[in-house]
Amino acid sequence: SHPTNTSLLELHLTGIPGLQHLHHWISVPFCIMYLVTLAGNSTLLCVIKADPSLHLPMFLFLSMLAVIDLVMSTSITPKMLGIFWFHSTVISLDACLTQMYFVHAFSVMESGVLVAMAFDRYVAICNPLRYLSILTGPIVAAIGLATLLRAVVFMSPLTFQIHRLPLCSPAVVDHSYCEHMAVLKLACRDAAFSNTYSLSISTYVGSFDSLLIALSYALILRAVLSLSSPQARKKAFSTCSSHLCLIALFYIPGLLSMYMERYHQELPPHIQVLLADIYLLIPPAFNPLIYGIRTKQIRDGVCKVISQRPTAGRIGP
Repeated sequence: SHPTNTSLLELHLTGIPGLQHLHHWISVPFCIMYLVTLAGNSTLLCVIKADPSLHLPMFLFLSMLAVIDLVMSTSITPKMLGIFWFHSTVISLDACLTQMYFVHAFSVMESGVLVAMAFDRYVAICNPLRYLSILTGPIVAAIGLATLLRAVVFMSPLTFQIHRLPLCSPAVVDHSYCEHMAVLKLACRDAAFSNTYSLSISTYVGSFDSLLIALSYALILRAVLSLSSPQARKKAFSTCSSHLCLIALFYIPGLLSMYMERYHQELPPHIQVLLADIYLLIPPAFNPLIYGIRTKQIRDGVCKVISQRPTAGRIGP
């Protein structure tokens, strides 16, 4: 049922439409994924910072990815759990727009960092002798700044357009977070331009970045096939396949949920919402496991940090 006391300065998030009776059960995997995200990405950042041998381009990009995942997950998951556990559906319009900006801007940033990581692996495998001369510190910093600026340039107009649109009551957003197209449905006047802009930017970022990633990994696989050692080929294939599966989990659900909401409105709303949630919750939880824990240098760094814990409190000879 829609609340009747909603002002235009606050909105109500429904959670997962049609599955409100299952919110407590759905909250369990969501909460676990959030805790894994916090633990995994925080551990990665601490290990990379503590171990000077990990201050390489590959791990600097991994640090960027960890920060983005922490911010993106924290911008939506606590509020989602509040809806699931305490029926805390109210969110101010300013908080909603802020959440929307963080979600979409950091999604664009994550896509850019994934491209940078694919390029990093291409240089490391296909041109290893020039790896550090190509990916110097200033170049890595410039790539990180470029991903940030692209996200700001693309997403700022989107939030500004929503801010200028009048919203009609009842201001109920049929979503678990302030997703752009779900909020746009509340507009009292024609929002075709904002809708088209959102679709165009999402399509451009998703298709262009995934094409660059696919090209990088195709070149990597071509180099891998030339290896004489079957074990080396098997290890490289395993690494590439796990990376590509995780990248697919990032791009496919997000684009599917957006296009289904735009063109297939007869589908149950909870499918669209769950796809959008998967797009934002699963990759941040699995990125540290796939990119970090499976990497030998990270495992060695974790062991080194643990072995160097202070032992000042120990008494003995």
